[in-house]
Amino acid sequence: MPQLIRMYIRQVLIGFGLSALFVGALLYTDVAGLWGLVSNSDVGFVAVLMLFMFNGIVFAGVQFSIAIMRMQDHTPGGGRRAPRTAPQPVPVMAEVPAPKAASLNRFAQRR
Repeated sequence: MPQLIRMYIRQVLIGFGLSALFVGALLYTDVAGLWGLVSNSDVGFVAVLMLFMFNGIVFAGVQFSIAIMRMQDHTPGGGRRAPRTAPQPVPVMAEVPAPKAASLNRFAQRR
């Protein structure tokens, strides 16, 4: 099995493990009366399963993205970047239209 697939499966399992801990902590601390809602409902198991699965998807995605971003490039020399050059100003010609005489008259009348 390719190393990237193995890493993905491992990170997904870690993410779903974190989801199980998170859902367990939510139910144990009874956040917003969640334990009472789940234990007194006939479909409480489905609600807990959905909470576990959806949080697992989110946590697995975050866990895998953190693992990918932490990967290092092992090329010697640190890469071949282009040398930095100083920015050069570029002249831009812009035409300024002459003000209309009527607009000047209105401005003078306001004073």
